[in-house]
Order: sequence, then C-alpha cells, then structure tokens
Amino acid sequence: MDFDLPEETRDLQDMVREFAAKEITPNAAEWSENEEFPTHVFTKLGELGLMGMLVPEQYGGAGSDMVSYVAVMEELGAADQSVASSWNAHSTIATLPLLAYGTEEQKQRWLAPLARGEAIGAFGLTEPGAGSDAAGITTTARREDGSWVINGTKMFITNAGTDISQGVTLLATTGKDEDGRKRFATFYVPTGTPGYTCGAKLKKLGWHAMDTRELVFDDCRISDDHLVGEEGGGLRQFLSVLDKGRISVAALGLSLAKAALALAVKHATERHQFGRPLSSFQAVAHKIADIGTEFEAARWMVYRAAWLADQGRSYSKEAAMAKLYASEVANRAASQAVQIHGGYGYVRESEISRFYADAKILEIGEGTNEIQRDVIARALVKQA
Repeated sequence: MDFDLPEETRDLQDMVREFAAKEITPNAAEWSENEEFPTHVFTKLGELGLMGMLVPEQYGGAGSDMVSYVAVMEELGAADQSVASSWNAHSTIATLPLLAYGTEEQKQRWLAPLARGEAIGAFGLTEPGAGSDAAGITTTARREDGSWVINGTKMFITNAGTDISQGVTLLATTGKDEDGRKRFATFYVPTGTPGYTCGAKLKKLGWHAMDTRELVFDDCRISDDHLVGEEGGGLRQFLSVLDKGRISVAALGLSLAKAALALAVKHATERHQFGRPLSSFQAVAHKIADIGTEFEAARWMVYRAAWLADQGRSYSKEAAMAKLYASEVANRAASQAVQIHGGYGYVRESEISRFYADAKILEIGEGTNEIQRDVIARALVKQA
C-alpha cells in the first residue's frame, strides 16, 4: 500500500497552495465582509487549467482524476471556503451532467467554455419546497410549438448571478407515466434567456463571497437542443453524478478542518497566558490533538473514496461516508479552534470566525448528513 500522492499531483498541489497564498488568503476576509464574488480569481483559475479539472482535454479541460481534484480542494478550501465551494459547484454538478449526457454540439457550445474558465456554471435542483426530496420538485417543462416552456422556482443556487455566469443546468418535471410517476428531464438555460431571472443575492450565515440566489422561470422558452440527455431520464442522470459531488464536498470539509488546525496551532503557540503559551496547557493541547487526529482520519476516508472512483470501482457508500464524516469533523474542528482562540475567535476580524461560519453548511449541502446516513445504512444492509 502506497499512501503517497503521485509526484505530478504533489506538484499540482504545491502550485495551487502558492496561488492561494498570493491571490486568495490576503483578500478573503475583505471579500467575505463585502459579500463580493471575486471574478478575477476564477478567471486566473481558468488560466491555470483548474476550471475544468474533471473534463477531458478535448473539451478544454485538464482530464484530471478525483485524487488530484481532492488535492487541489485541500489548498483552495484552506484558503477560503467561498471560493472553493463556488469552484466546486462549477466543477462538479454544473459541468458533469453536460459531460455525461450532453450531445457533442452541447459540449462544444456550453461545456468547453466552462472548462476553459471563460464562464462559470450553475446547477438548479433545490426548490423552496424540495431539497433532500429531489423527486419532489415542481418546476415544470412542457412541450409547446416545437420548444420547451419552463415554469417554476429554484432556491439556494450557486454561481447563477455572477458577471461570468453562462447559464444553469436544471432539473424539471415533464409529465407523468401511465402509472402516475413523474417524468424528469435536464435542461440547459443560458443566462439572459427571456423568462429566466435571478433574484437578489441571499444573505447567508457563511459562504459570504459565494453567489447564491433564487432563480425564477416564468414561461421561459428554450428550443429542443437545450434538452440534456433523454427526456424522462433527468432524475437518474442527476443521481449518477451525485457521488462525485459528495466526494468534492467531503474534500471541502477536509480543507476547512485543515485550516482550523493550522489556525489553532498558530494561535496556541503565539498567545501567552500565565507566562506561557496556550499550547503548553494540557486542556488546549488535547483539543489540538483531537482536531489533528480527526483531520487525518477524514483525510484518508476522502482520498480513498476518490481513489475508488478513479479505479472505476463502486464508491457510492464510501463517498457518503466521507461526506458525512469530513463535514462533521470540519464543524468540530472549527468549534474547538474558536474555543482555543477565546474572545479573539468570536470577532469577525479573526480568520477562524469565517471558517466557523462556513462550517455548518457542509452538513447540509450536497445531501444532508441525515440523507448520507440513509445511503450508508442501505448499502450496508444490502451488503449483509
């Protein structure tokens, strides 16, 4: 067994770490405070070939594996969770459906610009009344005069309202089968299409620099060539790309725990009380030990799930486990790091406070942790 990352992946990770230290970390607090989406950072990520990591080179991507993707996420997310989560949504659920189910023409028209970093992508699933219950969506798409007319509302959608947003890949219902079951289809709706509007940016607890909005479709008409994949297979298509999304959110949690550990150690060694550094007190040292131990455990769960995906082996259960554990580790790490910082950790000027605010969503997004436990339990029972 070799637990070392390949040299090429280590070099890539080093490059991203240097980029993040120069371009992201010094500015992240200001972006967060001003709720500013840093467009130029994503343009530069595109220039580095990182906006299409999971997309083959023929469509403008890098053709990287999931292990390399996780390695890059470790560095981006440790610098700023808003940037990393925006990059993640673009790289996975916004682009992978086009890659997996789009026609050649759709890939050249929409996927390639996303992979080259000329634009950023969004995916619309969640609605005001449907989140974990993906099949409960009510946005409709009906055939009319040789085109599709979409009506409905999507909620909590990432990357749809930036100045480089190209469009949104969304799931809609298209009718019912003879047995009464809903039919679903995936559509691509370009930014600026009549009938498609973005609401104001949502005021969130965390991820302040990430663009998150409500999307409204009011008799939004698109032509047949905007249907992605087969009509009726939309829900299955969405579920098929979900596992890689879970690995990526697990990696996001891993990166947050990494940042929390580094900040906790830094503060504990620099801050003195009673004439000695905080790190010399056993109560503080044990907190650091717990954060570090859980971080390492989460790290190998996440990398193993990514490795299984790269090997073409089944990894749905492992992806759910990694997402569940890494997100909860991130929350515990952030909480303990704030405790170590004391009052300094509770003011918004502190770096750890930003990560603390960003942590909670990791237990909610990309399938709540309650859903992850359902997925894991079903898999274990099936294996028995």
